[in-house]
Amino acid sequence: MKKNKSQFIKEKQIAYTVNTITIPVEVFETAESKEEIEDWLLAHDPEFIKRMRKAKADMDAGKGITLEEVKKKLCIK
Repeated sequence: MKKNKSQFIKEKQIAYTVNTITIPVEVFETAESKEEIEDWLLAHDPEFIKRMRKAKADMDAGKGITLEEVKKKLCIK
């Protein structure tokens, strides 16, 4: 069945929804580099925190791999 133009536009609008992030002015005023702003953003991102906690729990449970194993898999000396 052929979709009408308005349905197509609605689907595209949903697909391209943009999130807005509010960063306090103090962060910009005190940050000495772009990396410090990125660190602040990650430290305040609930999804990132959740993933890092899961990764730590996996490591604590012995499910992780060593840096040497990662290097070997990626052919890095």
